Amino acid sequence: MSGSVYKFIDLVGTSATSWEEAAKTAVETAAKTVREVRIAEVKELDMKVDAGKVALYRAKVRLSFKYED
Repeated sequence: MSGSVYKFIDLVGTSATSWEEAAKTAVETAAKTVREVRIAEVKELDMKVDAGKVALYRAKVRLSFKYED
C-alpha cells in the first residue's frame, strides 16, 4: 500500500489593494517554483500602517504541496 506525504510552508504575501490580492500573490508566486500545490490556508491578516493610513495589506498563508522523493 502506498501513501502520500505533504509538506507545509508558511508565506507572507503583500498587496497595496486588498488581503485577497495579498493571499493570491503569495500562492501564485510560490506555485511558479513549487510543484503539486494542493491547499492554501490563510492563517492571519494584518496591515502596515503609515501616518495613520493603510500602506500595505499582508496575508500570512500556509501552503501545502505533495512531497516528491
